[in-house]
Amino acid sequence: MNDISISVENLSKQYNISVGTGRGRTFREALIDKALMPYRRIKGAFVSDTSGLDADSESIWALKNISFQVKKGEVLGIIGRNGAGKTTLLKILSRITEPTEGEVRITGRVGSLLEVGAGFHSELTGRENVYLSGAILGMKKAEIDKKFDDMVAFAEIEKFINTPVKRYSSGMYMRLAFAVAVHLDPEILLVDEVLAVGDAVFQTKCLAKMTSITQQGRTVLFVSHNLNAVGSICRHGIVLDSGSIVFQGSIQESIQFYEEEIFQKKYVDKPIAHRKDRSGTGDVRLVDFHIENEYGEKIDRIRNGNTVKFCFSYCTKREQGANSVDLNIVVERETGKSVFQLGTRFTGQQIKHLPHKGQIVCTIKRFPLVPGKYKLNLYLESEMNVADYIIPLTYLDVIDGDFYGSGYQVFENESKILIDGKWSYISL
Repeated sequence: MNDISISVENLSKQYNISVGTGRGRTFREALIDKALMPYRRIKGAFVSDTSGLDADSESIWALKNISFQVKKGEVLGIIGRNGAGKTTLLKILSRITEPTEGEVRITGRVGSLLEVGAGFHSELTGRENVYLSGAILGMKKAEIDKKFDDMVAFAEIEKFINTPVKRYSSGMYMRLAFAVAVHLDPEILLVDEVLAVGDAVFQTKCLAKMTSITQQGRTVLFVSHNLNAVGSICRHGIVLDSGSIVFQGSIQESIQFYEEEIFQKKYVDKPIAHRKDRSGTGDVRLVDFHIENEYGEKIDRIRNGNTVKFCFSYCTKREQGANSVDLNIVVERETGKSVFQLGTRFTGQQIKHLPHKGQIVCTIKRFPLVPGKYKLNLYLESEMNVADYIIPLTYLDVIDGDFYGSGYQVFENESKILIDGKWSYISL
């Protein structure tokens, strides 16, 4: 057991979602419960019971009988749709939330980066929150002093470090929170959706830092809808569905199980407006999607060499619309390998003002992919923050359209992409 950082046994979490007909807890009962909390945490373990639940109230199990172990230095990816129980699990491991049943044993100092807003006091400045976070981890002021400048530089908020964080944008907040989490050297790092907020440049910076941390032998639990990031950072994975572990194995096996047994069967065919496997601020949201040919007819399959239109219907949170909007699509093989990406920023077509409701159309002439099945991922930004992020948005079925007009078909083992070129010759 000496090589085990985290041990979870028969862990369950029940939430009370209705007051029912019974009475609530009194203020005195709440204080007593708070005072008893330290006695539920013995030798690194903590347990709970259901005594606080109203017998007449309606409740749901966010987690049910979860058991697993994480070895020291292991990097574990936790995969599942929204509502599967991923964040609840990390909150319990971070000791933000108590379990209803079961036991958790943790060996080592824990640092966590959960949803935006967790861990910082809104009235304190960025500087004060950095020192508060370090103190909570048991660090001395001198230790924090040595790392302070690196944290602020990484977060890119030098001018605002003495400003109360309640005045930060969500992107600034997340940048500082991530910088604090990774620079205070926790032995165990819990990360939930680090890619949910912030621009693409900072996300790349975060992933590079995460990769560096994993190479230092620290224990990491990583939650993200970006399966490429999970696959590149993690070695092992667990798949959660409806609060239960449905698969454990290597990270590639876990991703494959999730995509084939859960995602494709349960969620791809849902109306996009009802999809919950997404992240972002919601300032702009995709509500519908379809593909058209050059004549404006809806199509299910794409013939390479033909004109294709990807049509994204959207709605902004504010009735006055949204400013500085960028939409980026990434097309991948089923294995998760990126084939190409195309975005409004790359092509110099950033949308300065987007009306409240409408449709954004991406037109690709002479679609350049060889026959096969692909994933289409959506990445939508508003004012440099991720507004909507769906991976994958849908699957693309590409068939041969005689791209070169020669009657010859190019196969995947010969080329990944079709290049439109001309040959000529001259005599010398």
